[in-house]
Amino acid sequence: MAALKPVPIFDGHNDVLLRLHRRVGAEAVTAFLQGEDKGHLDLAKARKGGFAGGLFAIFVPSPKRETGSSSKTPTQEAGGVIGSDPAPLAVDAAEAQRVVFAMASLLYRIEHESAGRVRICRSAGDIEACLADGALAAVLHIEGAEAIDANFELLDVLHAAGLRSLGPVWSRPNLFGHGVPFRCPSSPDIGPGLTDLGKALIGACNRLRILIDLSHLNERGFWDVAELSTAPLVATHSNAHAISPHSRNLTDRQLAAIRQSGGLVGVNFATSFLRPDGRHDKDTPIELIIRHVDHLLEHLGEDGVGFGSDFDGATIPAELGDAAGLQILVQALHKRGFGKRLLEKLCFRNWLRVLGRTWRTAATK
Repeated sequence: MAALKPVPIFDGHNDVLLRLHRRVGAEAVTAFLQGEDKGHLDLAKARKGGFAGGLFAIFVPSPKRETGSSSKTPTQEAGGVIGSDPAPLAVDAAEAQRVVFAMASLLYRIEHESAGRVRICRSAGDIEACLADGALAAVLHIEGAEAIDANFELLDVLHAAGLRSLGPVWSRPNLFGHGVPFRCPSSPDIGPGLTDLGKALIGACNRLRILIDLSHLNERGFWDVAELSTAPLVATHSNAHAISPHSRNLTDRQLAAIRQSGGLVGVNFATSFLRPDGRHDKDTPIELIIRHVDHLLEHLGEDGVGFGSDFDGATIPAELGDAAGLQILVQALHKRGFGKRLLEKLCFRNWLRVLGRTWRTAATK
């Protein structure tokens, strides 16, 4: 079979801003724009692998335990130790706001210094223009709403500044709900769902046309959003629980609800959410990514599946490596019989559809 021409990829989740946030001053901007040996994603790697854009997450690290880490690590995001990890500590609102502003500013500075090579996108039309022009399309996303106040005043301001996607929780409790812990094997049905304030946040996001990310919600929180939201149900970086029985993955019943809503799941490349044994292991074959793609296509249809890599937030299969290796996955899918039309849906068209529909949805139930 002849090799397929590179297909542009719009990605549902990366943590490059968290990695760059640890740098000093302008060094972070330079590291992204000029490229470096560290990390999974920068502009050079993006261009080499056809990474055309994605949701750029702002994540506020948990406070440091005496014997633990304060930040998202491959062990935290990708599961790491099998069983039950200690619940991450809660985040102070003032600290969360400080980090959110700093990381949002970092993305704005990258855009400013990029001379048009990186653009912050606020509409599906903006993303399409980037695809046409070859610019990197960056959508501002917050993973965990600890920075949002109870009156949603900061949510209004952040939306005006470009916020278009929000996960109410990361894998820790906050004022809005309960994140699913990192356990394998485990059901995602762990603990209570959204709080009353969390339910109000869903309405506020619908009002502002902000995508609601279900990826870190436990199952009861998922069903709360399904009942309340008028927008498509979206899990930006999750996998199939039927293949990898990790608490962070989605059951077939959840997938059915996402399909009914016209929503989408971004396949996560984190090895622990791919593997049946729940380990974070770089030697995981990309064949497991394809197995999850196949399962999700079966349950969501060809319009409901995309990619949500988790670059710079998880352990990625060595065969894929980083963003520069994305076309290795595209070619593997092509060799499995995926035609150009389906590959384009998986790589970017499905994300454009669901983002366009979400950002046009305003009414609440």
